[in-house]
Amino acid sequence: MAIKHFLQVSDFTLDEYDYVMERARVIKRKFKNYEPYHPLVDRTLVMIFEKHSTRTRLSFEGGMQQLGGAAIYLNTRDSQLGRGEPVEDAAQVMSRMCDVIMIRTYGQEIVDRFAAHSRVPVINGLTNEHHPCQVLADVFTYIEHRGSLAGKTVSWIGDANNMLYSWLQAAQVFGFHLNVSTPKGYDLDVKLVDPHNKNYTLFVSPSDACEGSHLINTDVWTSMGYEQENAARLKAFDGWIVDGEKMRRAAPDALFMHCLPAHRGEEVAAEVIDGPQSVVWDEAENRLHVQKALLEYLVLGRVA
Repeated sequence: MAIKHFLQVSDFTLDEYDYVMERARVIKRKFKNYEPYHPLVDRTLVMIFEKHSTRTRLSFEGGMQQLGGAAIYLNTRDSQLGRGEPVEDAAQVMSRMCDVIMIRTYGQEIVDRFAAHSRVPVINGLTNEHHPCQVLADVFTYIEHRGSLAGKTVSWIGDANNMLYSWLQAAQVFGFHLNVSTPKGYDLDVKLVDPHNKNYTLFVSPSDACEGSHLINTDVWTSMGYEQENAARLKAFDGWIVDGEKMRRAAPDALFMHCLPAHRGEEVAAEVIDGPQSVVWDEAENRLHVQKALLEYLVLGRVA
């Protein structure tokens, strides 16, 4: 099978996502029923971290082990990458010693360069520009609770960050519409958006962006790497909290998601994240299941 990478949501077709989602459903069922499933015996995942992580490391490391394989953790501070080894050289060496590589780093160009010189599949575990694995889990979670996202409306309230750009790509692939509301000064960077993407609308008012929505999504106001802007962001994002009032403008069966960690009282009210419409804990768990399906697909191809 030709090498397949997962660097952005747009890397997969809808048919591929349908397959991966079905495999995630099967693999999750096996996990819940304590059925051993080890298709990746003797396979190795290398995980390269430049940014801190909880969910990404747990889900990839635990997932690879549950599939029968091994996972090796590398931090750039403890490897030659942290001492200036070219990304291209590291990719050629590492990819001769393992079967799949996951990278969580800053610039998207780093994972792109790494993948271009890798002999094995490369997965984007997070960059400043994209977070495809999280959106994969989010879409799977919505499907579990409500069915297909096709034709639905999703709202993004908050920072124009990596999650938003992955959601914009997902809107094109899965056929839903994305309502986007970002504070002034933290607007969408159109250079990161496909100019042919007609599946989104920009709103000045975050409340208006929630009108009739089937899924409301947000994230922290200050992402990793922007901590020095925290005070300015708290002021600029005033009014962008997802609270009960905004949820009431959404569809009656709307869901709330947040990729976590969350700051109650800032980007989301406690009544929402801890309320009946919130599926954030299912969303977090599903990182494990969809990434196992992703690993299986990238390493073995279609198995069913």
